[in-house]
Amino acid sequence: MAEDREILREVWEGRIPVSFSLSPEEIVNEQPDPFFYYLLVPRLSYFPLVTDKVQKYFQKFLDAEIQGEFWLEFEGQPLKWHYPVGVLFDLYGCEENLPWKLTVHFQNFPKDELLHCPNKDAVEAHFMSMVKEADALKHRSQVINGMQKKDHKQLWLGLLNDKFDQFWSVNRKLMESGEEKFKYIPYKIYLSDGSFSQQLFKPIDENGTVHLLSDLMQQALPDFNGDETKLKPQVFIQGIEVPWETPILWLCEHLSYPDNFLHICVHQ
Repeated sequence: MAEDREILREVWEGRIPVSFSLSPEEIVNEQPDPFFYYLLVPRLSYFPLVTDKVQKYFQKFLDAEIQGEFWLEFEGQPLKWHYPVGVLFDLYGCEENLPWKLTVHFQNFPKDELLHCPNKDAVEAHFMSMVKEADALKHRSQVINGMQKKDHKQLWLGLLNDKFDQFWSVNRKLMESGEEKFKYIPYKIYLSDGSFSQQLFKPIDENGTVHLLSDLMQQALPDFNGDETKLKPQVFIQGIEVPWETPILWLCEHLSYPDNFLHICVHQ
């Protein structure tokens, strides 16, 4: 269990200023005034959980007969709603260009690139599926299966309502590594070219050697060969450029997203 509660709270309170604007091709009534809708969005959340007011504001400028499914785009890149907001920003955004300018769409849903999201129940189902997958890797599903349905619901409501204490009173059980530590580290690596990597990786080997982020990167990325003469790619977790010498277990305990995965964004 991660004991440094202040780090957990700082991570939880991470926010991204976002500027939403309606796609000009979809405006049929008067121009929105104001043209932009601004929100301070939690990094740990998902866009479908925080954009109700955005959708409501822009819908009145649309043709009601041709409204379709809501989706977001950044500079031509449709944004996957099932990725946490912070992951999307670390992949495509830039701290030097804030607020993050996103385009709102209600037409021409890119079904070949995005999953449909009919309601928040779909987000909850995805989130709990990820939590269960993570615990299967860490504890062989023993912790999540030992919880009651009310505990699962409390995890979800803590995230949905942005309640740190409500969420962590349950999540701490999923983050307790104990004497055996975690069997495997739940992680996903995203590259800036759109590719993706996920493999089994132990935080500590059979000889008791503590694995570092550099060990994970060397295993997960085929192009990384440990050549110190080459410039290492930048690695971002929770918006932080993480030193390669950081123990992977510490990262998992402190910088995992609410779904209990380490979402690692790599810029080469």
